Amino acid sequence: MEPVGSWKGKRVTVVGAGRSGLAAAEALHQLGAAVLVADQKPLEQLPATTVAKLREMGVFLCAPATPKNAFYPDTQLVVTSPGVPKGNPLLQSALQKGIPIWSEIELAYRLTNLPIVAITGTNGKTTTTLLIADMLQQSDIPAIPCGNISADEIKKTLVEAAMQQNVPPNTTLVAEVSSFQLEWTQSFRPKIGVLTNITADHLDRYASIEEYAQTKARLFAYQTPEDFAVLNADDPITQTLKTADFQAQLCWFSAQEEPKGSIAAWRKGDRLFYRSSGATATPLLPITDFPTSLPGVHSVENVLAAAITALLLGAIPEAIAEAVRRFKGVPHRMEIVAESEGVLYINNSMCTNIAAATRVLEALSRPAIVIAGGAEKNLDFAPLTPALVRHAKALVLIGEAADRMEQTFRRGGFQAIHRAASLEEAVHTAHALASPGDIVILSPACASFDMFANFEARGAAFRSAVKALLKEQEP
Repeated sequence: MEPVGSWKGKRVTVVGAGRSGLAAAEALHQLGAAVLVADQKPLEQLPATTVAKLREMGVFLCAPATPKNAFYPDTQLVVTSPGVPKGNPLLQSALQKGIPIWSEIELAYRLTNLPIVAITGTNGKTTTTLLIADMLQQSDIPAIPCGNISADEIKKTLVEAAMQQNVPPNTTLVAEVSSFQLEWTQSFRPKIGVLTNITADHLDRYASIEEYAQTKARLFAYQTPEDFAVLNADDPITQTLKTADFQAQLCWFSAQEEPKGSIAAWRKGDRLFYRSSGATATPLLPITDFPTSLPGVHSVENVLAAAITALLLGAIPEAIAEAVRRFKGVPHRMEIVAESEGVLYINNSMCTNIAAATRVLEALSRPAIVIAGGAEKNLDFAPLTPALVRHAKALVLIGEAADRMEQTFRRGGFQAIHRAASLEEAVHTAHALASPGDIVILSPACASFDMFANFEARGAAFRSAVKALLKEQEP
């Protein structure tokens, strides 16, 4: 932890006035730094609450920002928000000026002495994060879920958690971390780093899947032999990482077989097991104890990743089992919105890539009318086609990617495709196509930014559309 006094008078530019940028600016201001928040959007496009908050603090807001006005003459540090790509002119200008650039998780790491567990991966991050926190809490170990987590009721950045006052000294910060947040780390060292999986995503931001994977692997770059790296033994891309170069102790989990190594968690038959260094296998809980909020093989992987992490931090097996049994799910991730006339409506707006959409379809036990589409991320949609053929009764497409998705799926042999101009229209179309025993599911496989501010807003719109539709159907 850097001394509090070292921040006093330090001139810092925070790039991006979103949630994480605002949290970083507030923390730096509290520490006595001279903070300038730079955002390339015009002032009138920023949330009024953000503008008011910064004015209340006395923090200067530069919007729209350019390389000429975004820095003090003697700026000493830039803290960047995860939504700002590396090629952004403000960041490139800072590099040319020789100004250090930190991600907001790097800032958070330097503001706390509390141990950090950091969870990254393409899919399963939020579920794994919440499970770890609950497993610790069930074991009477204080834990704060935070970071890039998208659960509506939490929404606490890692900076906010690091600055939280009056927490027990043995508290663990359990942080969901994205690849975007890992791009500008310089010393970020989680006590335990968890990588759930790596599949194609964000190829609008990264030149290749290899670059994306290497960015994820930065989670482990500054760990030492006192730390732990929890990795998915079943994930092909994870297997391509140069784990022999990792300094942390490797811990593997698998839903298929018992992994090699001294620390591992795995599924055998219908039960989960855990092994620590030199110890015999400890049974955890049977798969039959999983709630409906944890469907499919991907949920087994998430539980194994969470269990091995929590046990390393001192959780007890009974608490692991209890946290799994009581897991209620995550908003916008397989969230049951309503059931009417035998049709179940599910909000899976958090599903923003092909692998997530495929896993969800494979886990469904009822025919599905799928609402998909959204903003382009340069992903290959073809791998989703077999799952549609096997599990989807119909597909309703919306958004920017709809044309390319339709062409891809029709070429692959799936023809039951409909189009809608809005999410509300898609809900009405899906309702008309559904029969008792079916599922209507929003599972976009795309980002939301063509039609919505974020996937939370998209999920909220789906909830509203379903409830309005069902109200119209009432006699």
